[in-house]
Amino acid sequence: MASDLIVDRSIATILGVVGMSILLLCWKLRSERIEPLAPVGWLLTGFYFFNETGFYIAHDDIVLTVISILTLPGAAAIAFWERRVDIVNDANALRWFRGAVAAAGLPYLLIAHVPILNVLAIWFVAWQSAALLSFAGGSEVTLGDTYANHADGTSIEWSAWDGNQWFLTEEMSEYSFHTELLVNGEPLYINFVLACTAIQSMIIFVGAISVLDIDWRKRVRALFIALSLIHILNIFRNAGLIWLQIGYPGWRWMNLSIFEFGHAYASRVVSLGAMFLLALVLFEMLPQLHRHVLALLRPIGLAPGKKKA
Repeated sequence: MASDLIVDRSIATILGVVGMSILLLCWKLRSERIEPLAPVGWLLTGFYFFNETGFYIAHDDIVLTVISILTLPGAAAIAFWERRVDIVNDANALRWFRGAVAAAGLPYLLIAHVPILNVLAIWFVAWQSAALLSFAGGSEVTLGDTYANHADGTSIEWSAWDGNQWFLTEEMSEYSFHTELLVNGEPLYINFVLACTAIQSMIIFVGAISVLDIDWRKRVRALFIALSLIHILNIFRNAGLIWLQIGYPGWRWMNLSIFEFGHAYASRVVSLGAMFLLALVLFEMLPQLHRHVLALLRPIGLAPGKKKA
């Protein structure tokens, strides 16, 4: 809710867009006149994510709370590094990182804050997940109504919602829009939201790959492999979670249903493992990407290297 935020979400979003735009300009123009603005871009971008800390605390999300808390000091550390970097490889890695953050963040903000794009992304993935489950599981899984969810907890059908479909101008809940699923015409009480589309995972690889200084054909090949694989795995993940809920509706563990356990824990572990393996494949395909990541990890001691005697 708005009271859980440091500043209003709309203001923070504008600051985030400005920060990412600065980073994009610094990456694209590579001008000595623009370079000094990069630290400002990092701080504004870091504050956009840091602003959500209170929201995640209110929702008892420990993982996202910790990540949000670390974004602002992390951005400040990168901004300080920008002013003092004197190693060519580190400077190149920072320049790539500017472009990667902007190329990932700006499209995601566009989808998240343009309701019609948000809903279309939900429909696209929900329809494919339902079609796969109907084909493989025997039950007829279809899409139900789509709702807009206000910050006060009330919901209204998408067709009756009178909000701006081209730019989100009002405060919404954590999941602004959702689409219901029906099994043989009956509600399953499982809803599809933007997070179910794996757009967050895809956009990370889009940003990391699209700004590399390599032949465009290599970029296209790597993007095709990464995005198609993530999308296919996500469709199977969604279908699997729905199938488990249909087949084992009474299963409970630590007061969690089988869907809640699979969604919150099991599928996250599997997804992180798949992302790690995909990153290793891309590092092999794109050595430059590997070098940049290692350069960014070196200051915090996570990059592999020879140990001192």
